[in-house]
Amino acid sequence: MYALMINKCMSRPKPTIILTNTNPRTYKSEEVLAADAIYAVFYKDKPINLRTLNSLVSYPGPKYKKVSFSNPGHAFNLADRLNKMFKTTDFSVVELKQGRKINESGPSFKDI
Repeated sequence: MYALMINKCMSRPKPTIILTNTNPRTYKSEEVLAADAIYAVFYKDKPINLRTLNSLVSYPGPKYKKVSFSNPGHAFNLADRLNKMFKTTDFSVVELKQGRKINESGPSFKDI
């Protein structure tokens, strides 16, 4: 009984579901969940990309990794790992709550 109460109190909060779509053929569902912000790893206060590759062979090619997350814990873990790997303190986490909306054809008419 006591263990059940601990698990119940320590469980993750339920996410707020904004939209749901279920594929009627596969029954797989996609849910759009609310997030407080996006947390991105920056290097020297500049946005970065991160990729891994095999230095000996060119196959299968580089793999790009995520550097932005809806959970701050994942971003902090990545920044800590990169700081240790490169023996620096220049990787940090930036909280992104708003920004300029863009589209594939370039800036919106408001930005010209």
